[in-house]
Amino acid sequence: MEKNFRPNPNSFKNTFCVFNEVAIESINGLKIQYDSKSGSKYYYTKTGMYRLSNHWGRLANSKWRLEPLEPETISKIKLGFASWENFYPDNAVEELYYLEANFQNRTVNYQHKNNPNYDKKAILRTSFETTKRIKQIRNLFSLTSWAKYFEYDEIDNLRKKIIHELIFTNKTLEEIKKEFI
Repeated sequence: MEKNFRPNPNSFKNTFCVFNEVAIESINGLKIQYDSKSGSKYYYTKTGMYRLSNHWGRLANSKWRLEPLEPETISKIKLGFASWENFYPDNAVEELYYLEANFQNRTVNYQHKNNPNYDKKAILRTSFETTKRIKQIRNLFSLTSWAKYFEYDEIDNLRKKIIHELIFTNKTLEEIKKEFI
């Protein structure tokens, strides 16, 4: 009988990780190795961790995000998988995060600088600065009232230019807007 793989309990403290949603059948035959007080269930393997949960995002002292399946499942309880090498260190003082915008879906997410896809073009920011920029970009995506002060032919082009500046420069939103008035 194969012994259960069990990581050090402290190895997840202060981490950032992006889990990918997988089919619930992925855990068939696996034993729950940790059942949290909040109802999340954890399954550890030699290659990574499965997490079955109805909540994602900020967890105690970590930031774990779930990338949903396409098309998105309707169940509130989602199963995510992450390889061990996808857990990156997190803290409030270092500039660890960069932003990615999806203009088609009108979404923005943050990624860790240790992500192998980071091309070193987007500006790295602290958690606080990243959260502030995310809020600004989400407002630009969802609202139109901000655009009444601008002359433009196509709001989506203006939106894209401003968001691009928020991601790839250290200019404030006010400085960027002044450039486009």
